[in-house]
Amino acid sequence: MIEVNIFGVQLPWLLVVAGGALPCSWATRRLLALVGAYRWIWHPALFDLALYVLVLCALASLTGATATSS
Repeated sequence: MIEVNIFGVQLPWLLVVAGGALPCSWATRRLLALVGAYRWIWHPALFDLALYVLVLCALASLTGATATSS
């Protein structure tokens, strides 16, 4: 598992990526709200959660956060 050292604290890389997925998800939600896409969404909170999970999965795949080292 990939780890990062922040001020002497070992954190898993997936936690760092999860923190980076928050602003990306927030920006995407704001863009969708400006376009008016939320008028067509039945459950906005559930949609926001699914959007965050998709962004997290995409960032984890791009950065290799879930790669296992042997």
